[in-house]
Amino acid sequence: MAVGESVLPTLHPVAGVQLATLSAGIKTPGRGDVVVMALAEGSTVAGVFTQNAFCAAPVKLCKQHLPMGNIRLLLTNSGNANACTGEEGLADALLSCKTVAEGFGFTAEQVLPFSTGVIGERLPMERFLPVLPDAVEQLQADAWSHAAQGIMTTDTRPKGASVQFSHDGELVTVTGITKGSGMIKPNMATMLSYIATDLAVNQSLLQNLLKAATDCSFNRITVDGDTSTNDSNILIATGQLNLPCLEAAEGELYDKFSAALTEINIQLAKAIVSDGEGATKLVTVKVSGANNEEECVKVAYAVAQSPLVKTALFASDANWGRIVMAIGKSGAAADRDLLSISFGDVLVAEKGWVSPNYCEDDAADLMMQDEITVKVDLGLGKGTATVWTCDLTHGYIQINADYRS
Repeated sequence: MAVGESVLPTLHPVAGVQLATLSAGIKTPGRGDVVVMALAEGSTVAGVFTQNAFCAAPVKLCKQHLPMGNIRLLLTNSGNANACTGEEGLADALLSCKTVAEGFGFTAEQVLPFSTGVIGERLPMERFLPVLPDAVEQLQADAWSHAAQGIMTTDTRPKGASVQFSHDGELVTVTGITKGSGMIKPNMATMLSYIATDLAVNQSLLQNLLKAATDCSFNRITVDGDTSTNDSNILIATGQLNLPCLEAAEGELYDKFSAALTEINIQLAKAIVSDGEGATKLVTVKVSGANNEEECVKVAYAVAQSPLVKTALFASDANWGRIVMAIGKSGAAADRDLLSISFGDVLVAEKGWVSPNYCEDDAADLMMQDEITVKVDLGLGKGTATVWTCDLTHGYIQINADYRS
């Protein structure tokens, strides 16, 4: 069950990136569950990671390897998170880096490892390690769609996005894939995301660009309010185009790339929420009128994460009283007599009371749609924020009850 189109869009190859998807049978025999991404010499790489205090072994290694530079391989396995696995789990992650690196003539420090799946179980190294040498022969530039499938766990469909723009006669490509369906709440979500461009970008600028794009996308989604142990968002710049290296946050090329990167991140983030475990509706919560953005974010998440709001959305019930409740518990400054609430373009409440022109039939028709926008105006200031979520259904309970079976 998921919202909207299930067809993966065209994912344009990125010069300087090759991918291979392998099958180790980590959780399901015969399924592609190992992805290797090989990067051109000279590529720069940036990353943002989970804020969970119990971050997984591969996240710890990524944080060690990334500052060393000259990253050449990204190694991902699905079906097992290698989280809360002690020193053995860290040793397993390092050994997997060494094993895949040897086939390419690289060192373990040039590999970023990623894992996603069940927490608290060691990787089945006897099945995982033997397939890694096969990656060298199976790399392809146009294998993004296979990789998108290989990183899935409870996802019902692969997720990707790709945009291109022209600059000084060169066609710039930005392509990304992601996975995530449940345990979704920043920072960031139960997600892995890999985005690449053929531009050359200074590493520190690349890191700043990634953080800014993540903050308005993956850090603005929630399915269930839970933060995973393995979340990672990686941005790669291969520098394969005949364009100058981006060194500063200014100029036409910077503006174009920043816009494209933000667009990709938002598309991928919304794809996660649209595939939220058991989801039948994609919900956009837009909050305005707080004193600042931080206050708006508080309100937006209070609405987006409320089980009562989310179950009402599943039932297509225009129960605006539940939204009032969520706003009031958010901790943000609010004045009932200045508050207005809308479902889409239907004004439900204004000045803290039901709108005199409100017709519940109009709202009921809107609530039946699979994409809904909830608008809240606090009437206090100029702050704004947008958060994306989904409804809470029987399917969410079923998926998570059966997760390890």
